[in-house]
Amino acid sequence: MREKLLSLIKNSYAPYSNMHFACIVETESGNLYSGVNVENASFGGTICAERNAINNAISNGERKFKALYLMGDNEDKLCYPCDICKQTFLEFFDSNVIFNIMNTKGEMKVLTFEEVLNTHFVKEDLK
Repeated sequence: MREKLLSLIKNSYAPYSNMHFACIVETESGNLYSGVNVENASFGGTICAERNAINNAISNGERKFKALYLMGDNEDKLCYPCDICKQTFLEFFDSNVIFNIMNTKGEMKVLTFEEVLNTHFVKEDLK
């Protein structure tokens, strides 16, 4: 999955934060759906990689999820989902979804649904 995310992260559009993310969600049916973050000069119009991937799956008729794989390009640390993404998780995921958070160096942490809800994305995470 790491190689797929490394390839996908190149499609991220982040001219304002210069923070690039790629996400793949795996559904219970075994299908994979991807997304990248897409920023906008009107910051409220920005959409995160996680929500792009989930929306892609939903648009293709999927409703049951197994895992989420998220890669951020901050080589010094792992970056966790923002609270807007967490609200989307609460809408569409059940407590069995596994979160695989990684960086481009290959460092990875595997978290449960409850554990990811207790993480934070804060200004110190910005490069």
